[in-house]
Amino acid sequence: MIHFIINPVAGGKNGKKMKKAVEIIKSRLDEKKVDYAFCYTAKKGDAKALAEKLTGDGVETLAVVGGDGTLHEVINGFMDFSKTALGIIPCGTGNDFAAALNIPNDIPAAVDLIIDGSARFVDFMQMPTVRGLNIIGMGVDVEVLRRYAALKKPTKFGYTKCLIKTLLRPKMTSFSAKFNGKTENYESFIACVANGYRYGGGIPICPTANPTDKKLDFVAVKKVKGLKMIKAFLKLKKGKILTLKETSHDNMAEIRITADKPYTVQVDGELYENIPFEVKVVSDALRVYAP
Repeated sequence: MIHFIINPVAGGKNGKKMKKAVEIIKSRLDEKKVDYAFCYTAKKGDAKALAEKLTGDGVETLAVVGGDGTLHEVINGFMDFSKTALGIIPCGTGNDFAAALNIPNDIPAAVDLIIDGSARFVDFMQMPTVRGLNIIGMGVDVEVLRRYAALKKPTKFGYTKCLIKTLLRPKMTSFSAKFNGKTENYESFIACVANGYRYGGGIPICPTANPTDKKLDFVAVKKVKGLKMIKAFLKLKKGKILTLKETSHDNMAEIRITADKPYTVQVDGELYENIPFEVKVVSDALRVYAP
């Protein structure tokens, strides 16, 4: 039996995209004679509550039909990692964490991966108050998400426009980061801890990040002035931000960031105010159906 948590409005288009996706999923499951149950979300928080109930009951396979936001809720609702494996059917706007695991965007192929494949261990990020799967950050990405949330029609192109507007006048953040037995001070407009390698529907903020390598990647970009910001933006879009001389990149198992003033953290695209910015990698717990 596969239990599905479905976000009916994921991917936009007033639910039309998801309705079609569900029909494809159902057809594939019926064709392969697989038992299943569909659970639909109606509002924010429902996916977490459903995950708590289903994993608490010990279901063997829990599949998410949606995007990174739905995945974020589900991972925060997991009650017992030893009993339940996670499946992912990418149907959101960005699907960035699915991309990090090479899960196909083709819906029948993603369903087959769950039916015929095997689950393997995938890292996740643990904070004192919340879990993350993909990327945790503060600075420019937070401001971009605020602009993005105000759009009437959120799209990948819309996200890029919000990013450009934000980079034209980047706000710097002063903070210290403690990791690998040392403490470093930064003044940066990008600061993120990565498990996956991209965000915003395909922007490769940390191309070296790998959600199965049992470590985190930390990226901070110092102040870039004038026309150099254009160069920084182009490198970011091309996946070469780590080659910029103003970029710092390190690996670690855990990190603690302390900012000089109140801050907002984005975790998998969800915004949290002034939560402790302490992150550690958790390995050999979460099992995901992935190639």
